Amino acid sequence: QVQLQESGGGSVQAGGSLRLSCAASGRTFSQNAMGWFRQAPGKEREFVAVINWTGGITRYTDSVKGRFTISRVNAKNTVYLQMNSLKPEDTAVYYCAAAIAKYTLPISISEYDYWGQGTQVTVSS
Repeated sequence: QVQLQESGGGSVQAGGSLRLSCAASGRTFSQNAMGWFRQAPGKEREFVAVINWTGGITRYTDSVKGRFTISRVNAKNTVYLQMNSLKPEDTAVYYCAAAIAKYTLPISISEYDYWGQGTQVTVSS
């Protein structure tokens, strides 16, 4: 059974930092892209960041560029999201996702096959 388990969420003040982790189990994703999405109350789930299978290529949504960094350690089957200079508008449930298709760099929800249960990030002003 494939599982993605997020951790590291919490409450911080604006300008603070958090590091999210997503550990995969049940299969390896060393040849697959992994991504982070978020969903704020009353809004649709949106793309945040994606990293390719080698870790050498990343993409971010414009609103987090320069503040968030996605990384991965394939030996640990884990992906991370370092979030700095957090803003109240970053408040959301953050989800980790993994794609079955190999060697891709997906940014849409429909391209991902496995999802974590989400971790809450709350940023206060």
